[in-house]
Amino acid sequence: MKITGSIVLYKENLKDLHTAIECFLNIPNQNKLYLIDNTPTKFFEYVFVNENIVYIPIKENIGFGSAHNKVIDNIEKNSDYHLILNPDVFFQPKIIVKLINELEKDSATSMIAPKVLFPDGRHQYSCRRYPTVSELLARRFTFLKSIFKKQIFKGTYRDKDLNQPFFAEYITGCFHLYKTKDFVKIKGFDERYFLYMEDVDICRKIDALGKKKLYFPQEEIVHVLKQGSSKNLKLFFRHTSSAIKYFLKWGFR
Repeated sequence: MKITGSIVLYKENLKDLHTAIECFLNIPNQNKLYLIDNTPTKFFEYVFVNENIVYIPIKENIGFGSAHNKVIDNIEKNSDYHLILNPDVFFQPKIIVKLINELEKDSATSMIAPKVLFPDGRHQYSCRRYPTVSELLARRFTFLKSIFKKQIFKGTYRDKDLNQPFFAEYITGCFHLYKTKDFVKIKGFDERYFLYMEDVDICRKIDALGKKKLYFPQEEIVHVLKQGSSKNLKLFFRHTSSAIKYFLKWGFR
């Protein structure tokens, strides 16, 4: 069983990143972790050195999806399962084998993800229905939340028992564990998205493949979640641009 993982690096908290890397390196078996460095200065070249780490310098910020796609040629014949991992995610290494066991129960399941918690133990609503325009607007502008409360409630599956596994429309991209052959088959992420919405888009691509995504809350991870687009004007415009690309590609609803 060959497990690979990839983390895209740019402006990271080194303490959080070190913890995320250690979580992966402690997964049973000899696995490979790809660190894709989007910094122009190759900042992370010698920060983490390990025989199971492959460092890939990009020398420019090419975005989230494009950077993760840099490993596709490496993993196509050398990986059975591939983990898309954010640099601020922590987990017990033993959950990977448990998730793989669930992933293998159904040949039509391409990707699995666990329940996601904030560091203080609060639940992050990581499994969602495909977004509507009104729901995305309400998430960005606080004054709209009360108006579109029902859409947000439904969009985050709060009408379901989130302690039970089910096939979700999409799962946020901080932790996606794929059957590598399916990740390769859909050619990874759509590189037209620099940042944001690429996780929604890739779930649509899995649908187009005739496969499914399993939310499995019996296992849990912790995600710090920076929520940069709500604090940074440049990232807000990035998010808006990605949303427009998404709806133009998949249609408005």
